[in-house]
Order: sequence, then structure tokens, then C-alpha cells
Amino acid sequence: MKYYILFGPPGAGKGTQAAPLSKEYNLCHLSTGSLLRAEIAAGTELGMKAKTLIDAGNFVPDEVVEGMIESKFNTVKDVEGFILDGFPRTISQAEDLEKMLAARGEEVTAVISLMIPDSLIRERIKHRATIEGRADDANDDTITNRIQTYHAKTEALINFYKEKGKYIEVDGDGGPGQEGIDKVTERIRKVLA
Repeated sequence: MKYYILFGPPGAGKGTQAAPLSKEYNLCHLSTGSLLRAEIAAGTELGMKAKTLIDAGNFVPDEVVEGMIESKFNTVKDVEGFILDGFPRTISQAEDLEKMLAARGEEVTAVISLMIPDSLIRERIKHRATIEGRADDANDDTITNRIQTYHAKTEALINFYKEKGKYIEVDGDGGPGQEGIDKVTERIRKVLA
């Protein structure tokens, strides 16, 4: 099994890139955001708790996210592996993922980091809010909090995975529109090859 992590700040295009790559390479796309939004839409207890945290721009507790991921590892069949989008976000989550995979005799294959500047993060998140109607993406304070949280908590993963020789950076800005998205997809394909 292959375990790829699509890494980068909010709005870097992780979900956008994971969709075509998962089809092309027969990988299961695991988006923590999508898993959580499904729980919220279903009105589950977990969903309601998650909604309160997400609306404030905060992370959902590790054990909740990790439980959802491990459940997918155990139940999804007929794939070549997984592409993780939005997980891990902290060193402790990365360590927990290593333990989870080690118990299966597996390890992270590669971390593909989509690099974009903060100014583009803000622009993309606002654009996404208008397309997907995500209220958590429309609020300036929430966006600022998400960018600061990414720099404070998530960027530490860069060195964590560099030290393991698993970290690869890809320019996440291919320009506007579908042509720009395709350029970034091609950059990722080169890494996967």
C-alpha cells in the first residue's frame, strides 16, 4: 500500500489535486475536511462538536480525526493506497499516523507539499467560499486564524518529514483556472513517477 500525504496551507489546492490523482493512481482520497463535513451534514454528535470548533477556525481533537482515518484504512478495499489531505496537521498527529501505519507493517510513502504564499491562500479561500458556500471560508478573522494556526502548528511537519527523507516540495501556483490546476497536477505526477 502507498500512503501519500498532500501537504500545504489552507487553500493550497490539496483537495483539488487529490481528486484527479486518486482516480489516476487508484488511491483512496481521505480528506479530513470532507469526512468532518459529512458528519456535520449527518447531524451526528461528532459533527455538532466539530462544527463549533471549525466555525471558530480551530482544529478538531486528534483522536476524533485519527479514528475516522483509521476506520477508512480498515474498511476501504481494492485500492493501491491512500492520499491524505489535511492530515496530519501537527507533530503529534504525524507520530500517531506512524504508529497506526507501523501496526499494519506500513509507512508514509511521501509527503508532497504544495507551496503557495499567504496572499494567495487568502485569495483562494475567499474564492472557495463563493463556489462551495462554506461560511468558515468567508470570514476574514477565521481565514487569518487558519493561516496563523498553519504557520504555528503545521509547518513544523516540514522538518519532521525532511529528516525522514519523505518530504518533496511542489510549486502550488500554476496560475489561474483549469490550466493552472493542470500544471500543478503535472508537477505532482513527476514526483509520483
